[in-house]
Amino acid sequence: MTSFALNSPGGFARTSGVADLVVYLHGFRSSSRSVKAQKMIDCFDQAGLSSHLWVPDLPASPARAMAMIEQHLDARLQSQPELSLTFIGSSLGGYYATVLGELHAQASIVLLNPAIKPYDDLQDQIGKKKVYFSDEEIEFVPAYLGDLKAMEQTSLTDPSRYFLVAARDDEVLNCDTMLARYRGAHQLHLLGSDHALSDFDEILPFVKLAVGLP
Repeated sequence: MTSFALNSPGGFARTSGVADLVVYLHGFRSSSRSVKAQKMIDCFDQAGLSSHLWVPDLPASPARAMAMIEQHLDARLQSQPELSLTFIGSSLGGYYATVLGELHAQASIVLLNPAIKPYDDLQDQIGKKKVYFSDEEIEFVPAYLGDLKAMEQTSLTDPSRYFLVAARDDEVLNCDTMLARYRGAHQLHLLGSDHALSDFDEILPFVKLAVGLP
């Protein structure tokens, strides 16, 4: 396995079991068919908890993506006000998971190489782009950068609700920036790996502990 350092303000494992609803949010130009998403689906299936996991395909528009997620959450919260929540976010999905985590104080949040300032990182992605793991295309327009900036949460109300996986050799995002952004969170600092977390099978046991999977 890639060498790692685990820094945790107390135990990071979720001891209360899997949340009522776990939302996996994929990265930019990705989908529910991504490698990590499918591995999470398999984990929940094997545990007999597939009904707890929701892996939506997110539209390119950040505003529409957030509205879709919040509409789903509102419907669940109306019927189950004490709904427990976990957000798992990869790359851009990690940015969304942080926004949602700050809107829902009962949530726990797992971040996989999360984007910190996607409104800067995605400036060279304007236009029509191929979706990975799919034959589909998305169109990313300049206004979406402003949408991302507008939803930014600049501080964390409770860093201990966050479990960060950050790869030192991420070729897309800066690892030190991730570690600094989530200072005080539970941090699995991979001393290697890459942006896609190609060694995700080796990281999965930590993620499973963080979400309460057996």
